[in-house]
Amino acid sequence: MELRELRAFVAVVEEGGLSAAARRLRISQPALSQTVGGLERQLGVKLLVRGSTGARATEAGTALLGEARAVLARHDQAVRAMARYTGPGGGALRIGIPLELPSGLLDPALAELSQAHPETSVQARHLSSSEQLAALRAGELDVGFLRERPSGPEFDALLVVRERLGVLVAAEQAAELAGADGIALDALVGLRWVGFPRAGSPAWYDELTAVLRGHGLDLGPEAPQGQTLIADVKLAAVASGRAFTLAPPNWQQPLPDHVTWSPLVGHPLVRRTWAVWPADSRRRDVGRFIAALDRSVCG
Repeated sequence: MELRELRAFVAVVEEGGLSAAARRLRISQPALSQTVGGLERQLGVKLLVRGSTGARATEAGTALLGEARAVLARHDQAVRAMARYTGPGGGALRIGIPLELPSGLLDPALAELSQAHPETSVQARHLSSSEQLAALRAGELDVGFLRERPSGPEFDALLVVRERLGVLVAAEQAAELAGADGIALDALVGLRWVGFPRAGSPAWYDELTAVLRGHGLDLGPEAPQGQTLIADVKLAAVASGRAFTLAPPNWQQPLPDHVTWSPLVGHPLVRRTWAVWPADSRRRDVGRFIAALDRSVCG
């Protein structure tokens, strides 16, 4: 069990429903439902009874509630106790990483951090934007790299990369569809988009799908929650000749001979990634890392 899962469960019980709890945690309701459902599967018990009027704890959920509150209180107490020791550097810099982060993006900043704060180790976790945001709020991450910028004063953010997305299609189709400037989105009508679950990054998903639908593409059903679309899954779907997926030009996965990448005419899709950290952070190693990241981006 992770702290963010316990916080999510406690919030649902205390608020009496998913909608209110999602507002309290400032995450999407699907992401919250996914987190609580994952906790139930992990424990092998039903924790909540959901109904039209909200949600309430089962007998097992009531038992967990007390334990969860105790664990969270102990964690928060430990964080407060350690705060006076973590001004210069906290010993570990916990970073959230999304899939397909450009290769080498963090290297200069990490190298400068290592030189300035050799006592700080780096711990990286691969998480979706929604999962990173929840982990940042739970105090489980120090810096996240999100596909959307959080609103409000709780976090500071730095835009670190803008990627003009292109399209991966079967090589035979690329030969038919590509013009001098690449492939137009409209030319992909009839192919299935291999996308990602909205819960992973709601704002980016909505922006992306609005553009695709605006060009007449039928997106079909949303990808199942919790489904991680690794490169091999995308390539297998595209190789069938019935689907396409989106990828940046410097995509790290080697492409098989029967799949090719092409730019999109007019570059209608730009994927942005922000570094996000708590606005009230006073750690000097975090500050040094962000400053180095800012210099490498500007450079």
